[in-house]
Amino acid sequence: MSIPGLDQWLATPQGRYVTGWEQEKLDAAVSDVFGFNALQLGLPQCDFLRANRIPLRQKAGEAGAVDVLCDLTALPFASHSIDLVVLPHVLEFHADPHQILREVERILIPEGQLIVLGFNPLSLWGAHQRLAANRSTFPWNGNYLSVLRLKDWLGLLGFEVDRGAFGCYRPPYQNDKWLQRWRFMELAGDRWWGFYGGVYLLRAIKRVHGMRLIEPAWRRQPLAAKALRPLAQKERHGG
Repeated sequence: MSIPGLDQWLATPQGRYVTGWEQEKLDAAVSDVFGFNALQLGLPQCDFLRANRIPLRQKAGEAGAVDVLCDLTALPFASHSIDLVVLPHVLEFHADPHQILREVERILIPEGQLIVLGFNPLSLWGAHQRLAANRSTFPWNGNYLSVLRLKDWLGLLGFEVDRGAFGCYRPPYQNDKWLQRWRFMELAGDRWWGFYGGVYLLRAIKRVHGMRLIEPAWRRQPLAAKALRPLAQKERHGG
């Protein structure tokens, strides 16, 4: 999956602004996740697993500098083998986000964690995306998913949303000077309109409900009084 304009965007003030917030939040989110295997799907230009201490950390994707080159809708990993999956801006820029989530659910261990990064359609960034004259380049060429819709999808797959965060409240200016002028919106956004940040992070846990074994209702017969007599008593009576 090669996204037009992604590399160029990452080098812009706008791109550094977004990925800076995301890197900070992900560093905190993955630092306390333990296990044996961690996987980042997509956006290999960023190392979103750098703060994690899982021994085997890999990047997988359909293009770019990845450890595993693969189709994201058919991941080459065994079922129930991955402890942590990070999905940075994959779902809104792929033709089949549902299948990607199904594959992620398959490879995650029970109680494994999934962290999703996405652009929020209910924000100034979402409004700009809908009104943009040129929607052929990143980040305006995706199908943004709302947090509520994503929660619905995850719930159908048995995930429980654990926590989330919103950020990047400044208008999507390309000029660094204008981005700096609107810095006050970060604190104001967190306090007054927390759900309208341009970007969100959502963490979910794969829940597997245990099977309850139904044991047969054996008929319990009371032992005969004779069978309960102490051995010494039986010997005294010659029984």
